[in-house]
Amino acid sequence: MKTPREMIDLRDYTTMRVSAKAKYFIEINSLADLKDAVQFARKRKLKIQVIGAGSNTIFFKDFEGLVLRIQLKGIEIVDEDESQIKLKVAAGEDWNELVMYCVDNNWGGIENLALIPGTVGAAPVQNIGAYGVELEDVFTELEAFMLATDSVEVMSNRLCNFRYRASIFKHELKDKAIILNVTLTLQKNHVPDSSYDDLHAYLKAMGIKNPGIKQVCDAVVAVRSSKLPDPNELSNTGSFFQNPIISVSLYNQLKQKYHDMPSYPFSNFQLKVPAGWLIEKAGWKGFRDGDAGVYPKQALIIVNYGHATAAQILKLSKNIQIDVYEKFGITLTPEVNLIEG
Repeated sequence: MKTPREMIDLRDYTTMRVSAKAKYFIEINSLADLKDAVQFARKRKLKIQVIGAGSNTIFFKDFEGLVLRIQLKGIEIVDEDESQIKLKVAAGEDWNELVMYCVDNNWGGIENLALIPGTVGAAPVQNIGAYGVELEDVFTELEAFMLATDSVEVMSNRLCNFRYRASIFKHELKDKAIILNVTLTLQKNHVPDSSYDDLHAYLKAMGIKNPGIKQVCDAVVAVRSSKLPDPNELSNTGSFFQNPIISVSLYNQLKQKYHDMPSYPFSNFQLKVPAGWLIEKAGWKGFRDGDAGVYPKQALIIVNYGHATAAQILKLSKNIQIDVYEKFGITLTPEVNLIEG
Protein backbone atom coordinates (compact mmCIF):
# COMPACT_ATOMS: atom_id res chain seq x y z
CA MET A 1 0.00 0.00 0.00
CA LYS A 2 1.11 3.55 -0.73
CA THR A 3 2.02 5.50 2.37
CA PRO A 4 -0.30 8.49 2.73
CA ARG A 5 1.34 11.89 2.88
CA GLU A 6 0.39 13.98 5.88
CA MET A 7 -0.61 17.62 6.33
CA ILE A 8 -0.44 18.45 2.62
CA ASP A 9 -1.37 21.97 1.58
CA LEU A 10 -4.06 21.63 -1.08
CA ARG A 11 -3.28 25.04 -2.58
CA ASP A 12 -1.19 23.37 -5.28
CA TYR A 13 -3.91 20.82 -6.09
CA THR A 14 -6.85 23.20 -6.65
CA THR A 15 -7.15 25.89 -9.29
CA MET A 16 -8.48 28.55 -6.88
CA ARG A 17 -5.21 28.10 -4.95
CA VAL A 18 -6.43 28.89 -1.47
CA SER A 19 -4.54 27.31 1.38
CA ALA A 20 -6.04 24.38 3.31
CA LYS A 21 -4.28 21.31 4.62
CA ALA A 22 -5.36 17.69 4.21
CA LYS A 23 -4.60 15.48 7.20
CA TYR A 24 -3.83 12.64 4.77
CA PHE A 25 -3.34 12.70 0.99
CA ILE A 26 -2.89 9.86 -1.53
CA GLU A 27 -2.66 9.86 -5.32
CA ILE A 28 -4.67 7.00 -6.86
CA ASN A 29 -3.10 5.33 -9.92
CA SER A 30 -4.96 2.01 -9.87
CA LEU A 31 -8.02 0.26 -8.47
CA ALA A 32 -5.72 -1.48 -6.00
CA ASP A 33 -4.51 1.92 -4.76
CA LEU A 34 -8.12 2.97 -4.29
CA LYS A 35 -9.11 -0.13 -2.35
CA ASP A 36 -6.09 0.21 -0.04
CA ALA A 37 -6.80 3.89 0.55
CA VAL A 38 -10.44 3.22 1.41
CA GLN A 39 -9.38 0.58 3.94
CA PHE A 40 -6.87 3.02 5.42
CA ALA A 41 -9.61 5.62 5.90
CA ARG A 42 -12.10 3.08 7.23
CA LYS A 43 -9.74 1.78 9.93
CA ARG A 44 -9.15 5.33 11.15
CA LYS A 45 -12.75 6.48 10.68
CA LEU A 46 -11.65 9.23 8.31
CA LYS A 47 -13.84 11.16 5.90
CA ILE A 48 -12.86 10.73 2.25
CA GLN A 49 -12.79 13.54 -0.28
CA VAL A 50 -12.08 12.85 -3.95
CA ILE A 51 -10.46 15.41 -6.24
CA GLY A 52 -9.26 15.29 -9.82
CA ALA A 53 -7.73 18.46 -11.21
CA GLY A 54 -9.24 20.46 -8.34
CA SER A 55 -10.78 22.85 -10.88
CA ASN A 56 -14.24 22.84 -9.32
CA THR A 57 -13.37 22.49 -5.63
CA ILE A 58 -12.65 24.89 -2.78
CA PHE A 59 -11.63 23.71 0.68
CA PHE A 60 -12.75 26.36 3.16
CA LYS A 61 -10.70 24.97 6.03
CA ASP A 62 -8.28 22.14 6.78
CA PHE A 63 -9.69 18.73 5.88
CA GLU A 64 -9.49 16.33 8.80
CA GLY A 65 -9.67 13.24 6.63
CA LEU A 66 -8.18 11.58 3.56
CA VAL A 67 -8.02 13.35 0.20
CA LEU A 68 -7.83 11.03 -2.81
CA ARG A 69 -6.42 12.56 -5.98
CA ILE A 70 -7.60 10.41 -8.88
CA GLN A 71 -4.81 9.87 -11.44
CA LEU A 72 -6.22 6.84 -13.32
CA LYS A 73 -5.07 6.96 -16.98
CA GLY A 74 -5.98 5.32 -20.26
CA ILE A 75 -8.18 5.65 -23.37
CA GLU A 76 -9.55 2.50 -24.98
CA ILE A 77 -11.71 1.92 -28.07
CA VAL A 78 -14.34 -0.58 -26.92
CA ASP A 79 -16.55 -0.62 -30.02
CA GLU A 80 -16.49 0.90 -33.49
CA ASP A 81 -18.39 0.79 -36.76
CA GLU A 82 -18.73 2.98 -39.84
CA SER A 83 -20.83 5.62 -38.10
CA GLN A 84 -19.69 5.77 -34.48
CA ILE A 85 -17.03 4.89 -31.95
CA LYS A 86 -17.17 4.10 -28.24
CA LEU A 87 -14.32 5.22 -26.01
CA LYS A 88 -13.70 4.08 -22.44
CA VAL A 89 -11.70 6.83 -20.75
CA ALA A 90 -10.09 6.61 -17.31
CA ALA A 91 -11.26 9.11 -14.71
CA GLY A 92 -7.88 10.80 -14.30
CA GLU A 93 -7.51 11.82 -17.94
CA ASP A 94 -7.62 15.55 -18.64
CA TRP A 95 -11.00 16.49 -20.12
CA ASN A 96 -9.79 19.10 -22.60
CA GLU A 97 -7.00 16.82 -23.83
CA LEU A 98 -9.67 14.18 -24.51
CA VAL A 99 -11.73 16.70 -26.49
CA MET A 100 -8.72 17.64 -28.61
CA TYR A 101 -7.85 13.97 -29.17
CA CYS A 102 -11.39 13.30 -30.43
CA VAL A 103 -11.45 16.41 -32.62
CA ASP A 104 -8.09 15.44 -34.16
CA ASN A 105 -9.64 12.06 -35.08
CA ASN A 106 -12.83 13.76 -36.38
CA TRP A 107 -15.01 12.03 -33.78
CA GLY A 108 -17.88 14.38 -33.04
CA GLY A 109 -20.07 15.15 -30.06
CA ILE A 110 -17.89 16.87 -27.46
CA GLU A 111 -16.25 19.64 -29.50
CA ASN A 112 -18.54 22.23 -27.84
CA LEU A 113 -17.13 21.16 -24.46
CA ALA A 114 -13.58 22.22 -25.30
CA LEU A 115 -11.51 24.11 -22.75
CA ILE A 116 -13.64 23.03 -19.77
CA PRO A 117 -11.07 22.45 -17.01
CA GLY A 118 -11.03 19.24 -15.00
CA THR A 119 -10.77 15.49 -15.38
CA VAL A 120 -12.96 12.98 -17.18
CA GLY A 121 -14.14 11.49 -13.89
CA ALA A 122 -15.51 14.83 -12.75
CA ALA A 123 -17.49 15.42 -15.95
CA PRO A 124 -20.52 13.21 -15.13
CA VAL A 125 -20.85 14.53 -11.58
CA GLN A 126 -22.37 17.80 -12.68
CA ASN A 127 -23.19 16.79 -16.26
CA ILE A 128 -20.84 19.39 -17.72
CA GLY A 129 -22.19 21.42 -20.59
CA ALA A 130 -21.50 24.41 -22.80
CA TYR A 131 -22.77 26.05 -25.98
CA GLY A 132 -25.87 23.90 -26.30
CA VAL A 133 -24.24 20.51 -25.58
CA GLU A 134 -24.16 18.47 -22.37
CA LEU A 135 -22.20 15.37 -21.42
CA GLU A 136 -25.33 13.24 -21.22
CA ASP A 137 -25.76 13.69 -24.99
CA VAL A 138 -22.77 11.41 -25.64
CA PHE A 139 -22.58 9.46 -22.38
CA THR A 140 -23.08 5.67 -22.54
CA GLU A 141 -22.04 4.32 -19.13
CA LEU A 142 -19.42 4.48 -16.42
CA GLU A 143 -17.81 2.26 -13.82
CA ALA A 144 -17.83 3.41 -10.22
CA PHE A 145 -16.38 2.02 -7.01
CA MET A 146 -19.13 1.81 -4.40
CA LEU A 147 -17.88 2.59 -0.91
CA ALA A 148 -20.70 0.73 0.84
CA THR A 149 -19.90 -2.60 -0.82
CA ASP A 150 -16.29 -2.23 -2.06
CA SER A 151 -17.58 -3.32 -5.47
CA VAL A 152 -17.33 -1.90 -8.99
CA GLU A 153 -20.68 -1.21 -10.62
CA VAL A 154 -21.59 -0.26 -14.18
CA MET A 155 -24.06 2.62 -14.40
CA SER A 156 -25.95 3.48 -17.58
CA ASN A 157 -26.99 6.92 -18.77
CA ARG A 158 -30.43 6.40 -17.26
CA LEU A 159 -29.11 5.27 -13.88
CA CYS A 160 -26.89 8.34 -13.60
CA ASN A 161 -30.04 10.49 -13.49
CA PHE A 162 -28.56 13.38 -15.43
CA ARG A 163 -30.23 16.78 -15.34
CA TYR A 164 -29.06 20.38 -15.67
CA ARG A 165 -25.61 20.55 -14.01
CA ALA A 166 -26.42 17.59 -11.80
CA SER A 167 -26.44 13.80 -11.58
CA ILE A 168 -26.88 11.02 -9.06
CA PHE A 169 -23.23 11.56 -8.06
CA LYS A 170 -23.89 15.14 -7.00
CA HIS A 171 -26.89 14.16 -4.87
CA GLU A 172 -28.01 10.59 -4.04
CA LEU A 173 -24.53 9.04 -4.40
CA LYS A 174 -22.49 11.99 -3.20
CA ASP A 175 -19.56 10.69 -1.11
CA LYS A 176 -20.77 7.13 -1.77
CA ALA A 177 -19.24 6.35 -5.17
CA ILE A 178 -15.93 7.05 -6.89
CA ILE A 179 -15.94 7.17 -10.69
CA LEU A 180 -13.25 5.00 -12.30
CA ASN A 181 -13.91 5.47 -16.02
CA VAL A 182 -16.45 6.85 -18.46
CA THR A 183 -17.62 5.43 -21.81
CA LEU A 184 -18.70 7.90 -24.49
CA THR A 185 -20.30 7.27 -27.89
CA LEU A 186 -19.06 9.69 -30.56
CA GLN A 187 -20.09 10.11 -34.19
CA LYS A 188 -17.91 9.81 -37.28
CA ASN A 189 -20.24 11.77 -39.56
CA HIS A 190 -21.20 14.35 -36.98
CA VAL A 191 -22.91 17.65 -37.76
CA PRO A 192 -21.77 19.96 -34.95
CA ASP A 193 -24.07 22.38 -33.17
CA SER A 194 -23.05 25.98 -33.85
CA SER A 195 -26.42 27.56 -33.09
CA TYR A 196 -25.39 29.10 -29.75
CA ASP A 197 -25.32 32.89 -30.16
CA ASP A 198 -21.63 33.45 -29.42
CA LEU A 199 -20.49 30.60 -31.66
CA HIS A 200 -22.79 31.63 -34.49
CA ALA A 201 -21.52 35.21 -34.32
CA TYR A 202 -17.86 34.14 -34.27
CA LEU A 203 -18.23 31.74 -37.20
CA LYS A 204 -20.20 34.33 -39.18
CA ALA A 205 -17.44 36.88 -38.60
CA MET A 206 -14.92 34.33 -39.86
CA GLY A 207 -17.03 33.72 -42.98
CA ILE A 208 -17.70 30.07 -42.12
CA LYS A 209 -21.20 28.95 -43.13
CA ASN A 210 -21.16 25.18 -42.64
CA PRO A 211 -18.55 24.52 -39.96
CA GLY A 212 -17.04 21.13 -39.29
CA ILE A 213 -16.04 19.66 -35.94
CA LYS A 214 -12.60 21.31 -35.91
CA GLN A 215 -14.00 24.73 -36.85
CA VAL A 216 -16.65 24.61 -34.12
CA CYS A 217 -14.03 23.49 -31.59
CA ASP A 218 -11.75 26.35 -32.63
CA ALA A 219 -14.67 28.77 -32.26
CA VAL A 220 -15.43 27.46 -28.75
CA VAL A 221 -11.78 27.86 -27.75
CA ALA A 222 -11.65 31.40 -29.16
CA VAL A 223 -14.90 32.50 -27.49
CA ARG A 224 -14.05 30.94 -24.13
CA SER A 225 -10.50 32.33 -24.18
CA SER A 226 -11.81 35.84 -24.83
CA LYS A 227 -14.03 35.71 -21.75
CA LEU A 228 -12.52 33.31 -19.24
CA PRO A 229 -9.17 33.50 -17.44
CA ASP A 230 -6.66 30.68 -17.71
CA PRO A 231 -6.48 29.17 -14.19
CA ASN A 232 -2.73 28.70 -14.72
CA GLU A 233 -2.40 32.48 -14.98
CA LEU A 234 -5.20 33.75 -12.72
CA SER A 235 -6.55 31.41 -10.04
CA ASN A 236 -10.25 30.53 -10.45
CA THR A 237 -12.67 27.61 -10.60
CA GLY A 238 -14.41 28.54 -13.84
CA SER A 239 -18.12 29.31 -13.56
CA PHE A 240 -18.78 29.89 -9.86
CA PHE A 241 -22.59 29.80 -10.10
CA GLN A 242 -25.07 27.79 -12.14
CA ASN A 243 -27.29 29.59 -14.59
CA PRO A 244 -30.60 29.77 -12.68
CA ILE A 245 -33.82 28.24 -13.97
CA ILE A 246 -36.78 30.54 -13.40
CA SER A 247 -40.48 30.53 -14.24
CA VAL A 248 -41.69 32.19 -17.42
CA SER A 249 -43.96 34.41 -15.30
CA LEU A 250 -41.04 35.72 -13.20
CA TYR A 251 -39.02 36.31 -16.34
CA ASN A 252 -41.85 38.29 -17.91
CA GLN A 253 -42.10 40.44 -14.77
CA LEU A 254 -38.38 41.17 -14.78
CA LYS A 255 -38.36 41.80 -18.53
CA GLN A 256 -40.63 44.79 -18.01
CA LYS A 257 -37.87 46.46 -15.97
CA TYR A 258 -34.81 44.92 -17.62
CA HIS A 259 -35.59 44.98 -21.34
CA ASP A 260 -32.20 43.50 -22.29
CA MET A 261 -32.52 40.47 -19.98
CA PRO A 262 -31.50 37.37 -21.96
CA SER A 263 -32.97 33.89 -21.58
CA TYR A 264 -32.77 30.42 -23.08
CA PRO A 265 -35.55 27.81 -23.32
CA PHE A 266 -35.55 25.13 -20.63
CA SER A 267 -39.09 23.71 -20.44
CA ASN A 268 -42.65 24.75 -21.25
CA PHE A 269 -42.88 26.77 -18.06
CA GLN A 270 -39.25 27.63 -17.32
CA LEU A 271 -36.37 29.58 -18.79
CA LYS A 272 -32.64 29.60 -18.13
CA VAL A 273 -31.14 33.00 -17.33
CA PRO A 274 -27.38 33.67 -17.52
CA ALA A 275 -25.99 34.06 -14.01
CA GLY A 276 -23.19 36.22 -15.40
CA TRP A 277 -25.71 38.72 -16.75
CA LEU A 278 -27.46 38.96 -13.37
CA ILE A 279 -24.18 39.47 -11.51
CA GLU A 280 -22.99 42.09 -14.00
CA LYS A 281 -26.35 43.90 -13.93
CA ALA A 282 -26.14 43.98 -10.13
CA GLY A 283 -22.84 45.83 -10.45
CA TRP A 284 -20.31 43.18 -9.41
CA LYS A 285 -18.34 42.78 -12.61
CA GLY A 286 -14.72 43.79 -11.94
CA PHE A 287 -15.33 44.17 -8.19
CA ARG A 288 -12.31 43.49 -6.02
CA ASP A 289 -11.87 43.24 -2.27
CA GLY A 290 -8.24 42.56 -1.48
CA ASP A 291 -7.20 39.58 -3.59
CA ALA A 292 -10.73 38.21 -4.00
CA GLY A 293 -12.58 39.57 -6.99
CA VAL A 294 -14.99 39.17 -9.89
CA TYR A 295 -13.29 38.80 -13.25
CA PRO A 296 -13.54 42.04 -15.29
CA LYS A 297 -14.34 40.20 -18.55
CA GLN A 298 -16.93 37.73 -17.20
CA ALA A 299 -18.93 38.33 -14.04
CA LEU A 300 -19.60 34.61 -13.58
CA ILE A 301 -15.97 34.03 -12.57
CA ILE A 302 -14.67 34.69 -9.06
CA VAL A 303 -10.88 34.95 -9.02
CA ASN A 304 -8.02 34.87 -6.56
CA TYR A 305 -5.52 37.57 -7.47
CA GLY A 306 -2.83 35.95 -5.37
CA HIS A 307 -3.38 35.58 -1.66
CA ALA A 308 -7.14 35.53 -1.11
CA THR A 309 -8.28 33.24 1.68
CA ALA A 310 -11.12 30.78 1.39
CA ALA A 311 -13.09 32.91 3.84
CA GLN A 312 -12.71 35.97 1.57
CA ILE A 313 -13.85 34.00 -1.49
CA LEU A 314 -16.85 32.64 0.43
CA LYS A 315 -17.78 36.10 1.75
CA LEU A 316 -17.67 37.56 -1.76
CA SER A 317 -19.79 34.76 -3.20
CA LYS A 318 -22.41 35.10 -0.46
CA ASN A 319 -22.60 38.88 -0.89
CA ILE A 320 -23.21 38.38 -4.61
CA GLN A 321 -25.96 35.85 -3.88
CA ILE A 322 -27.67 38.20 -1.42
CA ASP A 323 -27.51 41.19 -3.77
CA VAL A 324 -28.78 39.28 -6.82
CA TYR A 325 -31.69 37.91 -4.80
CA GLU A 326 -32.60 41.37 -3.47
CA LYS A 327 -32.51 42.88 -6.96
CA PHE A 328 -34.10 40.09 -9.02
CA GLY A 329 -35.71 37.63 -6.62
CA ILE A 330 -33.47 34.92 -8.07
CA THR A 331 -31.32 32.57 -5.99
CA LEU A 332 -27.88 31.78 -7.36
CA THR A 333 -26.61 28.27 -6.64
CA PRO A 334 -22.85 27.64 -6.54
CA GLU A 335 -21.59 25.32 -9.24
CA VAL A 336 -18.37 24.91 -7.28
CA ASN A 337 -17.99 22.07 -4.76
CA LEU A 338 -17.58 23.90 -1.45
CA ILE A 339 -15.91 21.69 1.17
CA GLU A 340 -15.92 22.87 4.77
CA GLY A 341 -13.73 20.22 6.38
